[in-house]
Amino acid sequence: MSANLEAKKLIVDEIKQKIADSKSVVFVDYKGLTVAEVSELRNKFRAAGAEYKVYKNTLLRKAFNELGVTAFDEALNGPTATAFSKDEVTAAKLLVEAAKAMPEKIVTKCAYVDNAYVDANGVTALASMPSREELIAKMLGSMQAPLANFAGVLTQLLRGVVVALNAIAEKKGA
Repeated sequence: MSANLEAKKLIVDEIKQKIADSKSVVFVDYKGLTVAEVSELRNKFRAAGAEYKVYKNTLLRKAFNELGVTAFDEALNGPTATAFSKDEVTAAKLLVEAAKAMPEKIVTKCAYVDNAYVDANGVTALASMPSREELIAKMLGSMQAPLANFAGVLTQLLRGVVVALNAIAEKKGA
């Protein structure tokens, strides 16, 4: 077996592992990006806990095919960049944001989210959804609001009792 073939098998195994470790994999068509723009994009992904990488389409296709997924065979043509994310929305948000900033250079193709194919419109819809952490924060805030209101009512009742007792004490003392 040639060294080149062995290297390609290692890359396919790496891609399969990244797909298995990710909740979403988003594909974009990129044309004309400068090195600085790619570096900036990679830094944004790294800061968000995701990864932006360019692989050969044939290796991506082979990795998905080995996992039993053939929905991406048509999408994996032309220049394709891949974004891997540990949650469902981070990669989509970052790439849709980049596509809005550079519409002539980045175009979303499709995604693989929770073991399902998602088209370009689905990626845009996914990017508009709040992340899991944002949803948890909203839920906790809505659960905390009634408790805070109840505490405020109790405080007002206690304040009223103290004012009434103070008035009685002043009346008896005077």
